[in-house]
Amino acid sequence: MARSPSSNNDDSSGLLARSRDGDNAEPLTISEISQSLKRTVEDRFGYVRLRGELSGVKRAASGHMYCALKDDKAVLDGVMWRGNAGRLAFVPEDGLEVIATGKLTTYPGRSKYQIVIDSLEVAGEGALLALLEKTRARLDAEGLFAPERKRRLPFLPRTIGVVTSPTGSVIRDILHRLADRFPSHVLVWPVLVQGQGAAEQVAGAIRGFSEIQPGGPVARPDVVIVARGGGSIEDLWSFNEEIVVRAIAECTIPVISAVGHETDTTLADYAADRRAPTPTAAAEMAVPVRVDLEATVADFAARQRRAVHRPLELGRERLEARVRRMPKIEALLQPQAQKLDDLSERLRRGLRDRAGQGRERLAGTAARLSPRLLGQALETRQERLRRVRLLPELVTRPIGERQNRLDALARLTQQLHPEKPLERGYAMVRTSEGKVVTSRADAAKHTALDLRFKDGELTVGVGDAPPPAPAPAPPKRKLRPSAPNPAQDDLFG
Repeated sequence: MARSPSSNNDDSSGLLARSRDGDNAEPLTISEISQSLKRTVEDRFGYVRLRGELSGVKRAASGHMYCALKDDKAVLDGVMWRGNAGRLAFVPEDGLEVIATGKLTTYPGRSKYQIVIDSLEVAGEGALLALLEKTRARLDAEGLFAPERKRRLPFLPRTIGVVTSPTGSVIRDILHRLADRFPSHVLVWPVLVQGQGAAEQVAGAIRGFSEIQPGGPVARPDVVIVARGGGSIEDLWSFNEEIVVRAIAECTIPVISAVGHETDTTLADYAADRRAPTPTAAAEMAVPVRVDLEATVADFAARQRRAVHRPLELGRERLEARVRRMPKIEALLQPQAQKLDDLSERLRRGLRDRAGQGRERLAGTAARLSPRLLGQALETRQERLRRVRLLPELVTRPIGERQNRLDALARLTQQLHPEKPLERGYAMVRTSEGKVVTSRADAAKHTALDLRFKDGELTVGVGDAPPPAPAPAPPKRKLRPSAPNPAQDDLFG
C-alpha cells in the first residue's frame, strides 16, 4: 500500500531528490517536455482553419511574415514563411479580418504555441471591401488620386499601348472598335489579369511602356489602355494592388483604366488619367471617329472657302452699287468729243489755208527758176572759178615746215638714246631680269649683274658670289634716222 504524502516518514522535503518507492519514471528535461508538447500539438492540430483579426503584422528582412490572430477573448501568434508570404494576393494589414489555414505548433524558446500559416484569405467580401477602402484612403492621402495629376489624352494618338490578356475578348473588342472609329497602330503587352503574379505583370507592362524612348526601334505609345473584363471583386483584385496603382500614377504616358464593367471600381480607376466603363468605351475615348473628323475637316474647308469668297462677294456688291451711281461714259466724254470735233474742223481749215499759202510761194519760186536764169548763174560761177589760180607755194610751204620739225626730233632721239653713251666707253648695269640698276644699294641686293658694252654683254658676280654663265647677247639693233614719208614728197609731184 502506497504511503500518504503526509506520512511522517515522507522525506520529500529534503534537499536531495530521491526516487520514490514504486516510481520508475525518470524526470524529463525542459527540452524533452517541449518536444513532446510540440509533437502532441502538431499531431492533434496538423490542419486548422482559423478566423480572426490580424494584429502586429510585420515582415522580417528574411521575407517571413509575423503577426497575431485575435478575437475579443484570445490571441494566437502566427508566422508565415517567405515562400507562402510572397504568393499572397493582398497586402496584410492590421485590423483586417482573415481566415488563416495552417497547422498549430509550439515555440519552445518562449513556451508559446503559434500557427504556421500556409495560406491567408480575406474573411468575406465585407472584409475585402474594408481593406480596399483602407488602401484607397492611404494612397489618396499620398496624393496619387489628386485631380491635378490627371493629364489630357492626346486628340489623335499615332500609337496605342494596351495592357491586357492576349487571349480574352477584351483585346478583340478594343481592336474592333479602333478599326471602326480610327484605325491606329496598337502595341499589346500580354499579361495575366487574374491570379498569382498578375499585379506584378500589369505593373511591369505599364512601366515598360513608360520607359520606351521616342525615336527608338519600337514606337512609343501616345496613350496606354489598361483593360480587363468584368468579374467579382476577387477577380479584379490585382488592379487594386498598390504596385499597380503606383505604376499607373508614375507612368509618363496618359493612362486609360478600363477594368471590369461600368459598376466595377478599382483603385486603378482612381490613379488613371481617365476611367472607361468598359474596354470598348476605352477605345472610343482613345481615338475620335474618323468619319466625323473628316466631316469636321470638310466643314472647316467649306467655311474657309466661304470666308475667302465672302469679301469678294461683298466687294462685288459694293462695286455694282457704285457703278450704278456713276454717270454714263457717254455723258463723261460728250464735252471732250465735242471739243475734239471742233479741233478737227479747225485743223482741216488750217491745213487748207497752209496748203494754199504753200502753193502761192511755190508758184513765185518756180517763176524765178527758169532755165535762162539758171544758165546765167552757172556761167557766172564758172567764170569766177577760171579766174582763181592755185599757187604751189600754198601747199609746199606747210610741208617743208613739218619736215624740218621732224628732222629735229630725229636728231634729238639719236642724242637721247640709252645705248649711245656705250660708244664713248660707258657701260649699262642691269639685273638678270633686265631691270636697269642706278645705285650701289640696288646693286648690293643682287648676286649677279649684267654689264652691257657697245660690243656685247658681260655677267659679273656681286661680292663673293661666282658669276653665272654668260647669256648670249641679243642682236644689236641698228639705229637709223626716220626718213620722211616718201608719199609726202610726191603729194603734188
